[in-house]
Amino acid sequence: MEIVNHTGLAVKKKKSLTANKASLIFFLLTLPTLLLYIVFFLFPVGMGFYYSMTNWDGFSLTYRFIGLKNYINIMKDDRFLDSMQFTFIYTALVVVIKLSIALLLAILLSGSLRLRGFFRSVFFFPAVLSMLTVGLIFNQVFYAVLPHVGEVLSLDWLSKNILGSKNTAMYGIALTNIWHGIATPMVIFIAGLSSVPKDLKEAAVIDGASPLQRFFSVTIPFLIPMLTVNLVISIKGALTVFDYIVAMTDGGPAHATESMGFLIYKHGMTEMKFGYGTAEAIYVFLMIAIISFIQIKLLNRKEAGQL
Repeated sequence: MEIVNHTGLAVKKKKSLTANKASLIFFLLTLPTLLLYIVFFLFPVGMGFYYSMTNWDGFSLTYRFIGLKNYINIMKDDRFLDSMQFTFIYTALVVVIKLSIALLLAILLSGSLRLRGFFRSVFFFPAVLSMLTVGLIFNQVFYAVLPHVGEVLSLDWLSKNILGSKNTAMYGIALTNIWHGIATPMVIFIAGLSSVPKDLKEAAVIDGASPLQRFFSVTIPFLIPMLTVNLVISIKGALTVFDYIVAMTDGGPAHATESMGFLIYKHGMTEMKFGYGTAEAIYVFLMIAIISFIQIKLLNRKEAGQL
């Protein structure tokens, strides 16, 4: 009996040593990634938060610590508040229209459509172009092509450059974003549609459900995870819009298309307010984090099997 106990203790010790050795090996394997994460993410974020509480211009060797003064001044800055209003309206417009069209295209391209592979390639083509390239192309379209077409057709509303008016410039940028950004959510929705069980669709048909009822009762619950991903990506992209604005309007006319992301760039890089711009970036980061958290929580409750 004594021998058995000693043997059992020896086996347990050996297993414990093996487990500790394995844990040490796993930690050492993850250490390079952890170090890179600390050096290239956590450290810059920490430094950015520190600089947001200074009056540093981004170039001088000396600067002064001013605490939360930048954060307080931002909430009184009409230019930042206007950029926030523009960004939220632009985000709502782009996200709703883009995801609606992407879902509609995904449904059409998931059916028994002739040349389905060809049409999928055509609609995905814009995704391979950079945002700056697309912005420059559409800038010429709005500046030269559409006004000429409007003159030929004698249409006054089309003969004017949509980017030249502060009342319509946002719609030109939004249209560009929708055309360029529709491909990725479409592909994600197509993948989601293929995961809907066929037996549930057939059961709904047998029960006499209409196509609209089948869509909302059977299809939508299985698309919630894809909708969550698309919403997070689309909202984040719209809230931080920058490239289209640089290529098309440079924030004009009369600061009408200055998004929060573009304003951060202007303050930090061209107006020599690096600390102030960094504080604005912290605000934008917090906004995106809060919005993403809320929408993920709300949509997760509606997933299939959790209704």
